Amino acid sequence: MSTLSANVETAHLDSVSHDDHAHEHHDTSGDTIFGFWLYLMTDCLLFASFFATYAVLFMNTAGGVSGKDIFELDFVAVETAALLISSITFGFSMIAAQGQKKALTLIWLFITFCLGAVFIGMEIYEFHHLIVHGNGPQQSAFLTSFFSLVGLHGLHVTAGLIWMSIMMIEVAKRGLGKQTVTRLSCLSLFWHFLDIVWICVFTVVYLMGAM
Repeated sequence: MSTLSANVETAHLDSVSHDDHAHEHHDTSGDTIFGFWLYLMTDCLLFASFFATYAVLFMNTAGGVSGKDIFELDFVAVETAALLISSITFGFSMIAAQGQKKALTLIWLFITFCLGAVFIGMEIYEFHHLIVHGNGPQQSAFLTSFFSLVGLHGLHVTAGLIWMSIMMIEVAKRGLGKQTVTRLSCLSLFWHFLDIVWICVFTVVYLMGAM
């Protein structure tokens, strides 16, 4: 009888321990999202400082070219469209992930990756084109601030693409467990954040610069 009681008590303790572990795992996922929000706030401050620097220096052309001379809005509009559409496709991938649709999640992530790669490829081409024509970052304070701000965003997008490729491998090998979906959620926040920053870059740097 005592042995039976001990077994029942042990089973009860194991159940409580399992429930506590599940609760702890749930809280950890929430803490991860919250912590990533804090990171995005610090990154926002970083971009704000670069925007402020550009606002101070964009008129200092040292007698060289200004934004009106070098910006090609049609080209940048296509670049912008690629990034904005990638934000939509990432949203579709998150819907698929929440529905535990592994194949569909991978398809949308791959499409998002391709659109992000198009954006980076066009940005590299723009930078190369400017440098080849003698408009590199060393020519004036305006160009230094331009390359710094746009380049900072480009580095973030590149990091996002690397992260995305890792997540595609993880989803393919491990499926859509809770931890994986949490990581995808963090990447989603990061990607949408970069889209918002780019809208600011497109407006402040390209549209206002071309006026």
